[in-house]
Amino acid sequence: MAAYAQQLLICTGQRDWTSRIEEDGQGQNWGELVRGLKRLLGRGGKYADPFNNILVTTSSFHSSSSSTSAAPSQTAPAFLFPSFKYFPSVPVNFPESAPAKADLSTFVRAFLLPIESRHGGQIRDQTLASEFPDAVDLQHSPVVLICGHGGRDMRCGVMAPALETEFQRVLQSKGYTSADSETSVVDSPEHAHIGLISHVGGHKYAGNVIIYIPPGMKEAGSSSPHPLAGKGIWYGRIEPKHVQGVVEETILGGKVITDHFRGAVDRESGVLRL
Repeated sequence: MAAYAQQLLICTGQRDWTSRIEEDGQGQNWGELVRGLKRLLGRGGKYADPFNNILVTTSSFHSSSSSTSAAPSQTAPAFLFPSFKYFPSVPVNFPESAPAKADLSTFVRAFLLPIESRHGGQIRDQTLASEFPDAVDLQHSPVVLICGHGGRDMRCGVMAPALETEFQRVLQSKGYTSADSETSVVDSPEHAHIGLISHVGGHKYAGNVIIYIPPGMKEAGSSSPHPLAGKGIWYGRIEPKHVQGVVEETILGGKVITDHFRGAVDRESGVLRL
């Protein structure tokens, strides 16, 4: 897996995207958000930092924004990992003439810049988090992300729907709900988020699966903290026949399956290896 500091997961309601996600979602709030983030964080951007890689991906989770115009006040929802936050309304605009207003630049400075910099770069202004009072801390719901970017690689486009169906089936058998809609539960011990996402690198490892275990999750059948709480585990070459084991060993049991392990991330140490 590529080293990254955080993964911003933008809710689009789509199940596939064009090869370059910044060229998709024309006229949609989520598309404006992708392009705005690329402009601010990408090469030459105001907040570009080669030591603070932000992985921007789109997801099949539903967007609550149905308008097709890009008015300055519009927003789009997104998840942020491994900060384990859900933002129902990330602003897509960044008016340079009004820096005090809660715009996309404010969001980047509040949540996406590094807390400290070792090379003199810009750092996070945590006081700006108060500009986003609707943010939700994810504490209990595990998150399963499956690369389904068929517009980028056919293997992922074919494999992902089969994996999604199997994860839904197995997790439902373990007592989890997983239906995604604009009114879905955001965080609950009985709910799991399962969705398709855009390219994360390594199509040769399809199916690619990222599992985020929230910091408040407990080990199955126990009041003890989950051994992988607060971490994101990357797996590669997952097939439907492996899903039962992934759910039982990793999501419920807190064990890493070494044969499929591509790496891991947490909010304290960054990228982790075995």
